[in-house]
Amino acid sequence: MKSVGRLVALVSGGFMIASILGTVAALAAKRRIVEVDQPDADEITLAAIFGPIAFRSTAREFRGGTVDCWYGGGVIDLRGAVLDPAGARLAVRAIFGGAQIVIPESWLLTSNVVGLGGLNDGRPAVDRPDGSPHLTIEGLAMFGGYNVVSEVSEKELAGLERAVAARKAGGLPFATQDPQPAPGI
Repeated sequence: MKSVGRLVALVSGGFMIASILGTVAALAAKRRIVEVDQPDADEITLAAIFGPIAFRSTAREFRGGTVDCWYGGGVIDLRGAVLDPAGARLAVRAIFGGAQIVIPESWLLTSNVVGLGGLNDGRPAVDRPDGSPHLTIEGLAMFGGYNVVSEVSEKELAGLERAVAARKAGGLPFATQDPQPAPGI
C-alpha cells in the first residue's frame, strides 16, 4: 500500500511541476508572440494564452501559420478562406488548452500532432478527391488538443467573439456571456 501512495504522490507532484513550468512558459510566450489575426491574412499567428480566441478567415490564398493555445482556447473558422493552390500548413501547440478548427468538409486533412493530447478529425468520413484543397496540421499537444469539424454554431462563435472583445477592452478574462444577448440570438 505504501508503494501505491508513493506512486500517487509522485504522479501528482509531477503534474504540479508540469503545470507550474507550463504557466511560466505560457507567460513568456505571451510576451513574445506577435499576433497576425486579420481575417484576410494569408498567413496567421494566433494565440489563446490564458484566454479565449475566436477567428474567422476570409483569406484568398491561405497558406497557414501558427496557433498557440496555452491554458486557453476557442474556435478558428477557416470555412471562408480559399487555400493556396499548393495547400496550407498550420503549426499548432496546445499546452493545457486547445481549440476547434472549422474547415469545409471537402478539404483534405493531414495531421501530425504528437504529445499527451492530439488532434481529432471529427468530420464525417467521406472520400475526398485528390485535387481537393489540402490542409496539413502539425505540432504538439500536452494535456490539450484540437478538434477539426465542419460546422460550429453561430451562437458559440458569437459568444466567443464577445469574450475576445471583452478581454481586449480590459473586461473579465474569461467572460463568455454578455448580460444582454446579441441581436438574433
